[in-house]
Amino acid sequence: MNITRVSATPLHLPVSVSISGRTKTTSLSLCLVDIETDTGLIGTGMTAITEEEVIGSIVNDIAAHALIGADPLRHEQLWDKLYWLLTPRGQSGYASHAIAALDLALWDLKGQALGQPCWRLLGGARPQVPVYATFGFAFFERDELAAAAKGWVERGFKRLKMTVGHHALQRRDEPRELADVIAEDVQRIRAVREAVGPDVQLYIDANCSLDYFHALSLAQRIEDYGISFFEEPVTQNDVPNLAKLRAKTSIPLAAGQNEGLASRFRDLLVAQAVDVVQPNACISGGFTQCTRIAGMAAAFNTRFANGGAWPHHNMHLHAGLANGSLVEYHSVAVECCKQVFDGLPEPVNGVLTLPETPGLGFRPNRERIAELAKRPGSRGVGKA
Repeated sequence: MNITRVSATPLHLPVSVSISGRTKTTSLSLCLVDIETDTGLIGTGMTAITEEEVIGSIVNDIAAHALIGADPLRHEQLWDKLYWLLTPRGQSGYASHAIAALDLALWDLKGQALGQPCWRLLGGARPQVPVYATFGFAFFERDELAAAAKGWVERGFKRLKMTVGHHALQRRDEPRELADVIAEDVQRIRAVREAVGPDVQLYIDANCSLDYFHALSLAQRIEDYGISFFEEPVTQNDVPNLAKLRAKTSIPLAAGQNEGLASRFRDLLVAQAVDVVQPNACISGGFTQCTRIAGMAAAFNTRFANGGAWPHHNMHLHAGLANGSLVEYHSVAVECCKQVFDGLPEPVNGVLTLPETPGLGFRPNRERIAELAKRPGSRGVGKA
């Protein structure tokens, strides 16, 4: 079996979220990657939380030429080839996203060729994975946030995540005082905790939008609300600042969803900077690199979980590996995937059951994708 064609389709998708009779609209981008073979099999991968137009160009104009004629089952060889093609001097950025999408397509192909779902090829540790629902976004007012939290609990979810920080550093010149942002965050967290009670696990995510000083201030003010982990609390996942913060709060820290190099996770682990490492299969170099990162987490006896959304890809990683754990069921990202794929499994009582269908177990809807591809690109605003 040889690769005959590699192509990327950048998509910028509209999403609507309804709560308490009101509808909020937003958008999110992703880039699909197809790898075709001379046997007729096609593997499909994807990436997101990046500029979809850039990834499309990297795949179509650079990476595709390096893969034509190769054996798609030799994923280690091809991953290494892509690494030296796209990140020859250790840079990451867009390259990691492109490699992730290509690697997932190769694993999807491998599963189809061997008649096995990816999670079994990755190790087959368990047929189900627990999920947490990311429901709480900046576009919700405080009362809407509390109502949304109740709604997800009524749907059987006992693990919820909400965002904090809300691009505070990026927007500090509006002017928008960081102290005011975290003061409101405290009230929003309190409203959610009061709405769902003490037995629901609550996670928060600052998306690298705070400095150390304000991340520490927020952490200290919310310790009584039983936060299960504080994700990406400081800008750039700054390792020394994460280590300092971890030493000064009882709230577990998590990070890594947007990291592109395995060595960054090594640095987090060696510095004992986080309680949870969060590589994302759609961002951190695909299944091939994420299995290496999971191995490091196991060696350091540190929890390994999914951050950064895209549960239907990451579920294979966490079902496949013995130290797999939580998968993020990001409500906006899931709505995007429903526009693109058919056959996506739905969680029941906070648990996703893995498919037995070969490969990833769900297929792109080509007709819908062709229509969605006609929409204009995000031009930098597709990261939600």
